[in-house]
Amino acid sequence: MTPGPRRFRALFISDVHLGTRGCQAEKLLDFLRLHDAETIYLVGDIIDMWQLRSGWYWPQAHNDVVQKLLRKARKGSRVIYVPGNHDEFMRDYYGTHFGGIEIAETAIHIGADGRRYLVIHGDHFDMVVKHARWLALLGDHAYSLALVVNTVFNAVRRRLGLTYWSLSQWAKLKVKNAVSYIGEFEKTLAAEAHRHAVDGVICGHIHHAAIHDRFAVRYVNCGDWVESCTAVAELADGVFEILTWTSELTGEGEVADIAAARAA
Repeated sequence: MTPGPRRFRALFISDVHLGTRGCQAEKLLDFLRLHDAETIYLVGDIIDMWQLRSGWYWPQAHNDVVQKLLRKARKGSRVIYVPGNHDEFMRDYYGTHFGGIEIAETAIHIGADGRRYLVIHGDHFDMVVKHARWLALLGDHAYSLALVVNTVFNAVRRRLGLTYWSLSQWAKLKVKNAVSYIGEFEKTLAAEAHRHAVDGVICGHIHHAAIHDRFAVRYVNCGDWVESCTAVAELADGVFEILTWTSELTGEGEVADIAAARAA
């Protein structure tokens, strides 16, 4: 018997990058079929206009994800879209609704335990994106190339009966400067939470899912749906978890494994 959706108090999804070949839209669609929430936050870079401007790529699965989100809004979930740098065209529409989806510059999420969280994509605090857009665009093209190599690499792994493994994500985390960049990004976002006098920040942008309290506030990053296929969920008791979607639905009623990481 097919199980019903697992329901949460809130779901946070970022960095889907619809419109790119690296987007794992089929996995996200499976995830959305089996997960629901009172409030769904789309934390930026849902649609990748940077790539769409250079070459149109929009398969049916990408359209299905958009339709699924619109359907969730119609069925009663509150859906809040906080744009990022790749979907910055949406920033012209703050305060408006599209098919029941609210467009907002930032949002304040109040947890079940009363804690307040600033929801923001995070690109404003990335010095490369803010002050050297040409370098960010160059890096984006290099990243896209790495994802193509990653696709071929994982096709070979599948033929060998091995599971998906992100070559590009591994390479990023092995580079000392990348690790330092992640740390500085987290520290800067935590400082922004302090500035807003909130208890935590929920963001995306750097494609690195995490939950921790290292900077005297709760830092939560949603990860992405290009490499890691992660989202963040708030349970009924206010606990946050990272949900990792590890495989697609392969048959009727079959559910992919979920790896959950609770905050310390």
